[in-house]
Formats: sequence, C-alpha cells, structure tokens
Amino acid sequence: MSTPGHGNGANGSPAERGLRLAPFRGLRYVPERVGSLASVTSPPYDVVVRPDGLRHLETADPHNIVRLILPQAATAADRHRQAAETLRRWQEERILAADPEPALYVYEQSGDGILQRGLIGALRLTPREEGVVLPHEDVMPHIIEDRAALMRDTGANLEPLLFSYRGGDDEEEGAAGVIDRVIRTEPLLSTATDDGYAHRLWSITDPDDLALIDHDLGRRHALIADGHHRWATYLRLRAEQPAPGPWDFGLVLLVDTARYPLRVRAIHRLLHRLPVQDALAALGGAFRVRTLEGPLPNALEALAEAASGPGNAFLLAGDGRFHLLDRPDPLLLDRTVPADRPQAWRELDATVLHSVLLENIWRVPDDPEHIGYIHETAAAVKQAERHGGTAVLMHPVREDVVRELAEQGVTMPRKSTSFGPKPATGLVLRSLALN
Repeated sequence: MSTPGHGNGANGSPAERGLRLAPFRGLRYVPERVGSLASVTSPPYDVVVRPDGLRHLETADPHNIVRLILPQAATAADRHRQAAETLRRWQEERILAADPEPALYVYEQSGDGILQRGLIGALRLTPREEGVVLPHEDVMPHIIEDRAALMRDTGANLEPLLFSYRGGDDEEEGAAGVIDRVIRTEPLLSTATDDGYAHRLWSITDPDDLALIDHDLGRRHALIADGHHRWATYLRLRAEQPAPGPWDFGLVLLVDTARYPLRVRAIHRLLHRLPVQDALAALGGAFRVRTLEGPLPNALEALAEAASGPGNAFLLAGDGRFHLLDRPDPLLLDRTVPADRPQAWRELDATVLHSVLLENIWRVPDDPEHIGYIHETAAAVKQAERHGGTAVLMHPVREDVVRELAEQGVTMPRKSTSFGPKPATGLVLRSLALN
C-alpha cells in the first residue's frame, strides 16, 4: 500500500474510486513522560466549554493536548506560533514520540452503553463532486481561517475527524475482519477518561491486513459525522500546495455504523445578547409557548415529546425556568423558510430556528459575538443564566435524515448535529513532517 503523498495513479483501482485510508507514523505521548494518558487528552476543540473546561484541562497536566488545539495568547498569530513551538519542544523533550513505522490504528471507545470501534488513518482528500466524502452541514469561514493557520504553523493534524461509513456483508474479508483479529492482541495503550469512557488503541502494520482494508474501503463512501470545519480546512490547505505530498491526506477516524451505530445529539445555541424575556416578547403568536417548572431532565422530556409530533419545537432557558416553543405558525413558515430546498430540509428544527427565529423574529446576527454553539445541555443553560442570555435547546436529528440529505448534496444549517462518541484528542497525532 502506498504512503501519503504517493498515490496509486489514475488506474481506476477501487482505492482510487472510493475511500483511501493510508498508514502514517503516529505521534503519541510517551506514557513515562506525562502524569497519565487520560490527563493529557481533551475533547475536540469545538466541544471544550470555555473558559471553565479550558482551565480544567490546562491544569490537569502541563502537557495536555489542549495547549496545542486551543493555545492561549493575545492574538491569533501568537496563539498559532505558540502551538507550533510547544509541539516542537514536546518532540525534542520526547513528551511526544513517533511510532517506528507507518500504521493504521484501531481505536475503541466504550462506556455509557456504547461500544465503538473504528480505523484511524490518513484519508485521501477528495472534492465534494466526487461523492466519496459527504458533508451535511454548512461551515463558518472564520473558523476555517483559524484552523488553517494553526495547521500551517504546526505542520500537523492534531485531532482525528469522525467519519461514518456502511460496511458490507463480507466482514471476514474486509476491514471488519481485520479489526476483529487485531483487538484480540495487546493494545498500544489503554486509558479511561473523566467522562466515563475507556479508550484502547492498536496498530496495524501487516501488509496483507492493510491491503484488505484498502480494497474494502475503496468501495465505500463516508459521511462527515464530526469535523466539517477541519475537513474544509484540509481541502483549503491542500489547494495551497503546488505538488502532491502529505497535505493530500488528513487525519480521520472511520467508523462502520452498520456495526457500531453512532449516537446523534443536538448542538444548542447560546444567544449572548438576547435575554429570555425579550426573546419571548418578540414571538407574538409565531409559536405556542408553555413555561415549564422543574428540573432540566423534565424539560428535555417535554421537548422530546413535542418534537415527536408535527412541526418544530425548541426549549428556551436562561431565566431559571424553561419555555417550550412548538406549533409554529404555518403561514410564517411558508413566508420565511427558503422554498428552494427539499421538504426534509425545510422541516428541520435548525432550518426553522435560523430562518424564522434568528433571522426574522429575533434578528440575531449569526456571528460569534451574538451566537455560541454548545454541545453539553447543562453547560448551555448554566452559561445563559450566568450571563443573562438565552439558551435555545434543540432536539437531535435522526441519522437517516442526515444521510438522506447528504446523498442529495444538500447541506444542513451549520452545527445542526453532534455525532458521537467523539474520539478523544491526544491519543494519536499526525505530523506531516513524518509522512
């Protein structure tokens, strides 16, 4: 199997038509040089709740990976230079060390009733029109700019994106069979993180196993489950390169969801400058509004029940109570939701939230100064109550709806879904200098 930057050529082989996951020399923490592997890991950069979660990770271990993915400095340029210097110093001090030979990695997460296994490798980048990698969400240019500058300065893919694909029935002959054999051997590492998940990692270097995986994945396409901005960043950075090389590939975790279904959660909105009472007052008769007393779990149950019926439903929080919005005015929807998309897209909660509530009723600009995106429900409520804003709690979209729209080439509003469990950041990195 060829290594990143040395493609198989335009020979029509399966690996050139579908997914191509290439081995690489993983850059990993040296266990003896850190407090523990768990203490140096982090959630993905966009899931870290700031500032509390960031401070917690920074103090967990002086070598926590958050110092690379979310460096702290006065300016963006200073942050990126600091991350690059930190990465260089950690390699010189052997805090991080490269594995001796290129490998694909089997990664396992277990906990909270979930067992997930997948393959970490360097995925060949393909333009959207090839249909090999299917995005399902829009992206924000300022985030791509920031991630691109960080990757340029560090010369590294610091965290794997989460992709899903559907494997075939010939499990013993393909990637699934290789994974099943490898997990019966001793792992490279094993650790448990504070979120209750256990993590294990194995390497695959055997040429026959790599060939089986290559042939299998070459017949598949993948859905971006988590990492739209980083995938767009990969594509931008590749476009900047004058010749083939390591930038033609990007670090991903591929999970066969026919065997290991992902969990789909919502991503909530935090409206920094809109108090709850102002949000409610502006609604008029656009939605039915019911105020709920009681704890957050009860309010979420009410949201789930409302979301299971016709129409859209949202939960507003921030004033110590919860306000359930449902049964939107059909005439208002017809007037404000764009009509040039499939009906499934027009009925999405995220579509209605952005087109109807944010743009037309509340007139909240979609920029970081006005809207935050928070994955953890209790954290969204806490932030809204602390700062006098409004948390808009969402109900998750079904995976089949996401995939159906992606296969039609239709993107959902940004930050519409949160697939998981997400891979822990810090277990294996990819330095482009090693490929």
